[in-house]
Amino acid sequence: MNKWVLLEHKVYSANSFDIHYDFLVENGIDCLTWKFLKLPLLNKASIEISKQPNHRLVWLSRIEHELSDNRGFVKRIDHGIFKNVSDKFDPEFYRFILDGELLCGLFEISGNSCRLSKNY
Repeated sequence: MNKWVLLEHKVYSANSFDIHYDFLVENGIDCLTWKFLKLPLLNKASIEISKQPNHRLVWLSRIEHELSDNRGFVKRIDHGIFKNVSDKFDPEFYRFILDGELLCGLFEISGNSCRLSKNY
């Protein structure tokens, strides 16, 4: 049904914690997944993003979840329905129209960078 979710992932370590964001889009049997360290801002410069192994569909519906083996805590901070507007299938380039509160507009992933814009 073309669902997407933005998760804030707090990773615990011995004396501190780290935060990153996981962006997941429904892909039939699982979710395409990317990780970034800061949120993209509307019509601003591209930010670094990295492809991650696909995640299970259950992450589209979870609101908060403590990860096993003390790997951290995940909280949904945005979600919605996306429209894929990529001209062709290319595993290095994606274009989605997102309808969220934090991520709203054209979200483009090209290799290891992403950008959010209103131009679509």
